[in-house]
Amino acid sequence: MSLIVQKFGGTSVADAMKIHRAARRAIRARLANKQVVMVVSAMGDTTDRLFALAHEVCRNPPKRELDMLVTTGEQVSIALMAMAIHEAGHQAISLTGAQVGLLTDSVHTKARIRTIDAERIRRELASGRVVIVAGYQGIDPSGEITALGRGASDTTAVALAAVLGAEICEIYTDVDGVYTSDPRVVPQARKIDRISYEEMLELASLGAGVMHSRAIEFAWKYQVPVHVRSSLTDAPGTRIVSESKGMEDLVARGATLKRDLARLTLLGVPNAPGQAAKIFARIADQHIIIDDIIQNVVDHGKRANIAFTVERGDAEETQALCRRLTAEVGFDAVDVDADVCKVSIVGVGMRSHYGVASRMFGAMAAGGINIQNISTSEIVISCIVSSKDGERALQLIHQAFELEKPNSSPVPAGQS
Repeated sequence: MSLIVQKFGGTSVADAMKIHRAARRAIRARLANKQVVMVVSAMGDTTDRLFALAHEVCRNPPKRELDMLVTTGEQVSIALMAMAIHEAGHQAISLTGAQVGLLTDSVHTKARIRTIDAERIRRELASGRVVIVAGYQGIDPSGEITALGRGASDTTAVALAAVLGAEICEIYTDVDGVYTSDPRVVPQARKIDRISYEEMLELASLGAGVMHSRAIEFAWKYQVPVHVRSSLTDAPGTRIVSESKGMEDLVARGATLKRDLARLTLLGVPNAPGQAAKIFARIADQHIIIDDIIQNVVDHGKRANIAFTVERGDAEETQALCRRLTAEVGFDAVDVDADVCKVSIVGVGMRSHYGVASRMFGAMAAGGINIQNISTSEIVISCIVSSKDGERALQLIHQAFELEKPNSSPVPAGQS
C-alpha cells in the first residue's frame, strides 16, 4: 500500500468548513487504498495572534515561553481534524511533534530537525488510521517543546515524507501553485507547472511565500516529489522535481521580493586577517542568520566597511551586539538602515545565458530605483533596495524578463 503526506496550511484549515474539506481529501486518498499522513498548521491567523498576545504581555518574551505558547495552535488544529474524520465515519488520530518522536536541537523559535522516530506513525497507519501530525514543532533532547520557525509546517511534512518513503508530499494552500512572482504585487504573474528543487529553494529563500526553504532542502536532499496545489480545487498545481533537460532554456524562472530586512554597516573595521571572522562568529553565537555581506576597503587599504543584512526582527539585537564589539574589534561605528528589502531574479538558465545582470539593472535604472547592494550566485542575482521601491522593482524585473510568457527567453544564449 502506497503512502502519501498531505500538508494543509493555516488558510486551508481556517474554519470548520475548511477543516471538513481537508478531511474529505484525506478520506478520498484513504478510500483509494493509500496510507495517509496529514500535517496541519494552526488555524488562520492563530499564530500571529499568539505572537501579538505574547508581546502585549512581555516586551521581549523569553524564547522558550514563546515556543510553549505558539505551538498550541497546531494542537487545536490536529484535534479538530481528527474529529472531522471521525465524524465522516473513518479512523484518525492526532499526534504532536513530541508524540511522533520529532527530535530537534535546542534553539528555541528556530529549531532544526535532527531525527524522526517514525515507529509510532507506522503503527497507527498499520491499524488503518489517518495520522494527523502537528506541524511546526518538535522536542529537544531535554524534553523541551521547540518551534521550527514560521512557515515550518512544510518542513515537518517533507521530513516525514522522506522518513516514511512517501510517494509524494502534497502541499495544500490557498493558491493553486508556485507563480513567477507574487500575484498580489505582479498581476501578470503566471503559474509554473514544473520547477527544479534548486530553483524552488532559491525562490523560497528569497521571499517566495508558498513554501518554507528548509522544506525544499529536505525534498532536494532526499528526492521527495512535492506537489504544491490549491486546497479549493482539484486542478494540478506546481510539481517540484529534479532538474531535467530543457529547464535551462528559460533564462529566469521567477522573481521575488524579500521584505522586512535591515542593513547594518560596520564602519572602519581594521583590514586584517581574522577581524570579519571574529565579528560573524559572535553574531552566529546568537543564532542570528546573516543574509548578504558586502565589504569595501577604505583608507588606502587600512580599513574596511562591512555591510550585511538580517531580518528586521533581529536588527535591534544585532545592533546591540555590534556596538559591544566596536572596542573589542576596533571599528568606528555601526550604521543601521531598518527599511530595506531584496529583489531577486532566479533561474537555472543563467548558467548558459549572458546579459542577465545588465537587463535586470537596466530595468531598475529605467524606473529610477537605486541599488544599494548586489549579490550573485550561479542561478540568482539579488539587489538590496529601499523598502519603498521594492514592489515597483519587482514589477519592472518581471516585465523585463517577460516572465508572464510561458517560454520567455529574452537574452541570448552563450557563455555566462
